Amino acid sequence: MALIDNGVYVHGRRVETPKNLDETYRMLDAAGGIAWIGLYRPSPEEVASVAREFDLHPLAVEDALSGHQRSKVERYGDTLFAVLRPARYRDKEESIEFGELHLFVGPDFVVTIRHAESPNLAAVRARMEAHPELLAMGPEAVLYAILDEVVDGYEPIVAGLLNDIDEIEDQLFGDGDDDSALSRRIYELSREVINFQRAVHPLNGMLEWLRRGSEKYRIDEELQRSLRDVLDHTIRVNERVDSFRAILENALTVHSALVARRQTEAGLAQNDEIKKISSWAAIIFAPTLVGTVYGMNFDVMPELHWAFGYPMAIGAMLAFAIGLFGVFKYKRWL
Repeated sequence: MALIDNGVYVHGRRVETPKNLDETYRMLDAAGGIAWIGLYRPSPEEVASVAREFDLHPLAVEDALSGHQRSKVERYGDTLFAVLRPARYRDKEESIEFGELHLFVGPDFVVTIRHAESPNLAAVRARMEAHPELLAMGPEAVLYAILDEVVDGYEPIVAGLLNDIDEIEDQLFGDGDDDSALSRRIYELSREVINFQRAVHPLNGMLEWLRRGSEKYRIDEELQRSLRDVLDHTIRVNERVDSFRAILENALTVHSALVARRQTEAGLAQNDEIKKISSWAAIIFAPTLVGTVYGMNFDVMPELHWAFGYPMAIGAMLAFAIGLFGVFKYKRWL
Protein backbone atom coordinates (compact mmCIF):
# COMPACT_ATOMS: atom_id res chain seq x y z
CA MET A 1 0.00 0.00 0.00
CA ALA A 2 1.12 3.55 -0.73
CA LEU A 3 0.02 4.78 2.70
CA ILE A 4 2.81 3.54 4.96
CA ASP A 5 2.06 5.46 8.15
CA ASN A 6 -0.45 8.12 8.95
CA GLY A 7 -1.10 10.04 12.11
CA VAL A 8 -2.83 13.08 13.53
CA TYR A 9 -0.91 14.78 16.36
CA VAL A 10 -2.10 17.27 18.95
CA HIS A 11 0.47 18.92 21.23
CA GLY A 12 3.07 16.47 19.94
CA ARG A 13 1.12 13.31 20.73
CA ARG A 14 -0.59 10.98 18.31
CA VAL A 15 -4.34 11.11 18.86
CA GLU A 16 -5.52 9.36 15.70
CA THR A 17 -4.20 6.77 13.25
CA PRO A 18 -6.43 7.04 10.19
CA LYS A 19 -6.66 4.08 7.84
CA ASN A 20 -6.91 6.11 4.67
CA LEU A 21 -6.52 9.65 3.39
CA ASP A 22 -10.20 10.57 3.65
CA GLU A 23 -10.22 9.64 7.34
CA THR A 24 -7.08 11.71 7.81
CA TYR A 25 -8.77 14.81 6.43
CA ARG A 26 -11.86 14.36 8.62
CA MET A 27 -9.90 13.62 11.80
CA LEU A 28 -7.57 16.56 11.22
CA ASP A 29 -10.54 18.91 10.87
CA ALA A 30 -12.09 17.49 14.03
CA ALA A 31 -9.03 17.27 16.28
CA GLY A 32 -6.88 20.09 14.97
CA GLY A 33 -3.13 19.72 15.42
CA ILE A 34 -1.07 18.43 12.51
CA ALA A 35 -1.28 15.46 10.14
CA TRP A 36 1.84 13.51 9.17
CA ILE A 37 1.13 11.41 6.08
CA GLY A 38 3.76 8.97 4.85
CA LEU A 39 3.36 7.75 1.25
CA TYR A 40 5.51 5.24 -0.63
CA ARG A 41 5.33 5.36 -4.42
CA PRO A 42 1.75 6.67 -4.41
CA SER A 43 -0.52 6.64 -7.43
CA PRO A 44 -1.33 9.89 -9.24
CA GLU A 45 -4.85 9.73 -7.76
CA GLU A 46 -3.51 9.59 -4.20
CA VAL A 47 -1.17 12.52 -4.82
CA ALA A 48 -4.02 14.44 -6.43
CA SER A 49 -6.19 13.80 -3.34
CA VAL A 50 -3.51 15.22 -1.03
CA ALA A 51 -2.96 18.17 -3.38
CA ARG A 52 -6.67 19.07 -3.34
CA GLU A 53 -6.99 18.77 0.43
CA PHE A 54 -3.93 20.87 1.28
CA ASP A 55 -4.01 23.16 -1.77
CA LEU A 56 -0.55 22.15 -3.01
CA HIS A 57 0.96 24.06 -5.89
CA PRO A 58 0.59 22.30 -9.27
CA LEU A 59 4.28 22.69 -10.12
CA ALA A 60 5.32 21.01 -6.88
CA VAL A 61 2.78 18.24 -7.43
CA GLU A 62 4.09 17.71 -10.95
CA ASP A 63 7.66 17.38 -9.60
CA ALA A 64 6.51 14.88 -6.98
CA LEU A 65 4.81 12.75 -9.62
CA SER A 66 7.57 12.84 -12.22
CA GLY A 67 10.48 12.24 -9.84
CA HIS A 68 14.14 12.38 -10.86
CA GLN A 69 14.54 15.81 -9.30
CA ARG A 70 17.67 17.43 -7.94
CA SER A 71 17.87 18.34 -4.24
CA LYS A 72 16.00 21.60 -3.69
CA VAL A 73 13.61 23.52 -1.47
CA GLU A 74 10.92 25.92 -2.65
CA ARG A 75 8.20 27.92 -0.97
CA TYR A 76 4.71 28.19 -2.39
CA GLY A 77 2.75 30.54 -0.16
CA ASP A 78 2.73 29.00 3.32
CA THR A 79 3.83 25.56 2.06
CA LEU A 80 7.39 24.35 1.71
CA PHE A 81 8.26 21.80 -0.96
CA ALA A 82 11.59 19.98 -0.54
CA VAL A 83 13.33 17.29 -2.57
CA LEU A 84 16.05 15.25 -0.87
CA ARG A 85 18.34 12.55 -2.25
CA PRO A 86 18.91 9.94 0.47
CA ALA A 87 21.56 7.38 -0.39
CA ARG A 88 23.31 4.25 0.77
CA TYR A 89 26.66 2.74 -0.15
CA ARG A 90 26.95 -0.70 -1.70
CA ASP A 91 30.47 -1.60 -0.70
CA LYS A 92 30.77 -4.79 -2.75
CA GLU A 93 29.89 -3.00 -6.00
CA GLU A 94 31.57 0.26 -4.90
CA SER A 95 28.46 2.15 -5.95
CA ILE A 96 26.01 4.56 -4.35
CA GLU A 97 22.30 3.81 -4.51
CA PHE A 98 20.24 7.00 -4.52
CA GLY A 99 16.65 7.42 -3.47
CA GLU A 100 14.32 10.35 -3.77
CA LEU A 101 12.18 11.90 -1.06
CA HIS A 102 9.62 14.66 -1.57
CA LEU A 103 8.21 16.64 1.35
CA PHE A 104 5.28 19.02 1.56
CA VAL A 105 5.32 20.99 4.80
CA GLY A 106 2.42 23.31 5.61
CA PRO A 107 0.95 24.98 8.69
CA ASP A 108 -0.86 21.83 9.83
CA PHE A 109 0.51 18.97 7.74
CA VAL A 110 3.58 17.09 6.60
CA VAL A 111 3.37 14.83 3.56
CA THR A 112 6.34 12.62 2.68
CA ILE A 113 6.53 10.81 -0.64
CA ARG A 114 9.27 8.23 -0.98
CA HIS A 115 10.41 6.69 -4.24
CA ALA A 116 12.96 4.32 -2.64
CA GLU A 117 13.51 2.31 0.55
CA SER A 118 15.75 4.90 2.18
CA PRO A 119 15.61 6.88 4.37
CA ASN A 120 14.07 5.06 7.30
CA LEU A 121 11.27 7.49 8.09
CA ALA A 122 9.72 5.04 10.54
CA ALA A 123 12.76 5.57 12.77
CA VAL A 124 12.38 9.35 12.44
CA ARG A 125 8.70 9.14 13.38
CA ALA A 126 9.48 6.88 16.36
CA ARG A 127 12.11 9.33 17.68
CA MET A 128 9.76 12.27 17.26
CA GLU A 129 6.89 10.45 18.99
CA ALA A 130 9.25 9.58 21.86
CA HIS A 131 9.84 13.33 22.33
CA PRO A 132 6.42 15.00 22.07
CA GLU A 133 7.94 18.34 23.02
CA LEU A 134 9.81 18.36 19.68
CA LEU A 135 6.81 17.26 17.64
CA ALA A 136 4.75 19.93 19.39
CA MET A 137 6.97 22.57 17.72
CA GLY A 138 5.10 21.95 14.50
CA PRO A 139 5.65 20.61 10.99
CA GLU A 140 9.03 22.36 10.71
CA ALA A 141 10.33 20.07 13.46
CA VAL A 142 9.47 17.05 11.29
CA LEU A 143 11.21 18.64 8.30
CA TYR A 144 14.40 19.26 10.28
CA ALA A 145 14.36 15.75 11.76
CA ILE A 146 14.09 14.24 8.27
CA LEU A 147 16.89 16.48 7.00
CA ASP A 148 19.03 15.28 9.89
CA GLU A 149 18.24 11.63 9.09
CA VAL A 150 19.16 12.07 5.43
CA VAL A 151 22.44 13.84 6.21
CA ASP A 152 23.33 11.26 8.88
CA GLY A 153 22.80 8.61 6.22
CA TYR A 154 25.63 10.14 4.20
CA GLU A 155 28.23 9.28 6.86
CA PRO A 156 28.45 5.54 5.98
CA ILE A 157 28.88 6.57 2.34
CA VAL A 158 31.76 8.87 3.25
CA ALA A 159 33.35 6.06 5.28
CA GLY A 160 32.89 3.57 2.43
CA LEU A 161 34.39 5.93 -0.14
CA LEU A 162 37.33 6.65 2.15
CA ASN A 163 38.02 2.94 2.57
CA ASP A 164 37.96 2.37 -1.20
CA ILE A 165 40.25 5.35 -1.82
CA ASP A 166 42.73 3.96 0.73
CA GLU A 167 42.71 0.64 -1.15
CA ILE A 168 43.29 2.46 -4.45
CA GLU A 169 46.27 4.33 -2.98
CA ASP A 170 47.76 1.00 -1.86
CA GLN A 171 47.23 -0.45 -5.34
CA LEU A 172 48.58 2.65 -7.02
CA PHE A 173 52.15 2.03 -5.90
CA GLY A 174 51.94 -1.75 -6.08
CA ASP A 175 53.43 -4.02 -8.72
CA GLY A 176 51.11 -2.73 -11.44
CA ASP A 177 50.13 -6.20 -12.66
CA ASP A 178 46.64 -5.08 -13.71
CA ASP A 179 46.85 -1.43 -14.70
CA SER A 180 43.64 -1.46 -16.77
CA ALA A 181 41.57 -2.77 -13.85
CA LEU A 182 42.95 -0.08 -11.53
CA SER A 183 42.27 2.67 -14.07
CA ARG A 184 38.71 1.44 -14.42
CA ARG A 185 38.26 1.30 -10.65
CA ILE A 186 39.50 4.88 -10.21
CA TYR A 187 37.26 6.12 -13.03
CA GLU A 188 34.12 4.36 -11.78
CA LEU A 189 34.66 5.49 -8.18
CA SER A 190 35.19 9.05 -9.44
CA ARG A 191 31.86 8.83 -11.24
CA GLU A 192 30.15 7.74 -7.99
CA VAL A 193 31.75 10.62 -6.11
CA ILE A 194 30.53 13.10 -8.75
CA ASN A 195 26.99 11.74 -8.48
CA PHE A 196 27.23 12.00 -4.69
CA GLN A 197 28.37 15.61 -5.04
CA ARG A 198 25.28 16.39 -7.09
CA ALA A 199 23.12 15.05 -4.28
CA VAL A 200 24.81 16.78 -1.34
CA HIS A 201 26.09 20.09 -2.75
CA PRO A 202 22.65 21.75 -3.01
CA LEU A 203 21.99 21.01 0.68
CA ASN A 204 24.31 23.80 1.84
CA GLY A 205 22.27 26.41 -0.02
CA MET A 206 18.97 24.80 0.98
CA LEU A 207 19.79 24.76 4.68
CA GLU A 208 21.22 28.27 4.59
CA TRP A 209 18.02 29.46 2.91
CA LEU A 210 15.93 27.78 5.62
CA ARG A 211 18.14 29.29 8.32
CA ARG A 212 17.72 32.80 6.94
CA GLY A 213 13.95 32.34 6.84
CA SER A 214 13.72 31.03 10.40
CA GLU A 215 13.25 34.43 12.03
CA LYS A 216 10.85 35.68 9.36
CA TYR A 217 8.56 32.71 9.88
CA ARG A 218 9.07 32.67 13.68
CA ILE A 219 10.66 29.25 13.91
CA ASP A 220 11.38 28.05 17.45
CA GLU A 221 14.92 28.84 18.67
CA GLU A 222 15.55 25.18 19.48
CA LEU A 223 14.68 24.21 15.93
CA GLN A 224 17.01 26.90 14.62
CA ARG A 225 19.85 25.36 16.64
CA SER A 226 18.99 21.94 15.24
CA LEU A 227 19.04 23.38 11.74
CA ARG A 228 22.48 24.94 12.31
CA ASP A 229 23.75 21.57 13.52
CA VAL A 230 22.47 19.87 10.36
CA LEU A 231 24.06 22.63 8.28
CA ASP A 232 27.44 22.13 9.97
CA HIS A 233 27.20 18.40 9.36
CA THR A 234 26.34 19.00 5.70
CA ILE A 235 29.30 21.35 5.25
CA ARG A 236 31.65 18.68 6.63
CA VAL A 237 30.22 16.06 4.29
CA ASN A 238 30.62 18.38 1.32
CA GLU A 239 34.22 19.14 2.24
CA ARG A 240 35.03 15.44 2.46
CA VAL A 241 33.37 14.70 -0.85
CA ASP A 242 35.24 17.56 -2.54
CA SER A 243 38.52 16.21 -1.19
CA PHE A 244 37.63 12.70 -2.44
CA ARG A 245 37.09 14.00 -5.95
CA ALA A 246 40.42 15.84 -5.90
CA ILE A 247 42.23 12.76 -4.56
CA LEU A 248 40.75 10.51 -7.25
CA GLU A 249 41.60 12.99 -10.00
CA ASN A 250 45.19 13.11 -8.72
CA ALA A 251 45.25 9.32 -8.41
CA LEU A 252 44.18 8.93 -12.03
CA THR A 253 46.89 11.38 -13.12
CA VAL A 254 49.57 9.65 -11.05
CA HIS A 255 48.45 6.23 -12.27
CA SER A 256 48.65 7.38 -15.90
CA ALA A 257 52.16 8.70 -15.27
CA LEU A 258 53.25 5.48 -13.57
CA VAL A 259 51.83 3.37 -16.39
CA ALA A 260 53.63 5.53 -18.96
CA ARG A 261 56.86 5.25 -16.99
CA ARG A 262 56.58 1.46 -16.71
CA GLN A 263 55.89 1.21 -20.42
CA THR A 264 58.88 3.43 -21.19
CA GLU A 265 61.13 1.36 -18.94
CA ALA A 266 59.84 -1.83 -20.54
CA GLY A 267 60.48 -0.35 -23.98
CA LEU A 268 64.00 0.67 -23.02
CA ALA A 269 64.72 -2.75 -21.58
CA GLN A 270 63.39 -4.37 -24.74
CA ASN A 271 65.48 -1.99 -26.84
CA ASP A 272 68.62 -2.99 -24.91
CA GLU A 273 67.87 -6.63 -25.54
CA ILE A 274 67.43 -5.96 -29.26
CA LYS A 275 70.77 -4.15 -29.35
CA LYS A 276 72.53 -7.07 -27.69
CA ILE A 277 70.96 -9.60 -30.03
CA SER A 278 71.79 -7.47 -33.09
CA SER A 279 75.40 -6.97 -31.91
CA TRP A 280 76.06 -10.68 -31.46
CA ALA A 281 74.33 -11.43 -34.73
CA ALA A 282 76.69 -9.01 -36.52
CA ILE A 283 79.75 -10.45 -34.76
CA ILE A 284 78.79 -13.97 -35.76
CA PHE A 285 77.86 -12.88 -39.27
CA ALA A 286 81.35 -11.49 -40.13
CA PRO A 287 83.31 -14.79 -39.71
CA THR A 288 80.39 -16.63 -41.31
CA LEU A 289 80.67 -14.34 -44.36
CA VAL A 290 84.42 -15.01 -44.73
CA GLY A 291 83.91 -18.74 -44.33
CA THR A 292 81.04 -18.69 -46.83
CA VAL A 293 83.12 -16.88 -49.46
CA TYR A 294 85.98 -19.34 -49.26
CA GLY A 295 83.63 -22.27 -48.99
CA MET A 296 82.34 -21.78 -52.54
CA ASN A 297 83.33 -24.55 -54.96
CA PHE A 298 85.02 -22.53 -57.68
CA ASP A 299 88.11 -23.94 -59.42
CA VAL A 300 89.81 -20.57 -59.85
CA MET A 301 90.27 -19.02 -56.39
CA PRO A 302 93.90 -17.97 -55.95
CA GLU A 303 93.75 -17.94 -52.15
CA LEU A 304 92.81 -21.61 -52.03
CA HIS A 305 96.24 -22.63 -53.31
CA TRP A 306 98.17 -19.97 -51.40
CA ALA A 307 100.26 -21.14 -48.45
CA PHE A 308 98.97 -18.27 -46.25
CA GLY A 309 95.36 -18.52 -47.43
CA TYR A 310 94.11 -20.45 -44.39
CA PRO A 311 95.86 -18.27 -41.76
CA MET A 312 94.61 -15.18 -43.62
CA ALA A 313 91.00 -16.42 -43.55
CA ILE A 314 91.20 -17.25 -39.84
CA GLY A 315 92.83 -13.90 -39.15
CA ALA A 316 90.14 -12.05 -41.09
CA MET A 317 87.42 -13.84 -39.13
CA LEU A 318 89.03 -12.94 -35.82
CA ALA A 319 89.78 -9.38 -36.91
CA PHE A 320 86.18 -8.74 -37.97
CA ALA A 321 84.77 -10.35 -34.82
CA ILE A 322 87.10 -8.54 -32.41
CA GLY A 323 86.67 -5.25 -34.27
CA LEU A 324 82.89 -5.42 -34.19
CA PHE A 325 82.93 -6.50 -30.55
CA GLY A 326 85.03 -3.45 -29.71
CA VAL A 327 82.73 -1.11 -31.65
CA PHE A 328 79.58 -2.46 -30.00
CA LYS A 329 81.22 -2.40 -26.57
CA TYR A 330 82.23 1.21 -27.11
CA LYS A 331 78.65 2.10 -28.08
CA ARG A 332 77.43 0.20 -24.99
CA TRP A 333 75.36 -2.19 -26.98
CA LEU A 334 77.09 -5.03 -25.14
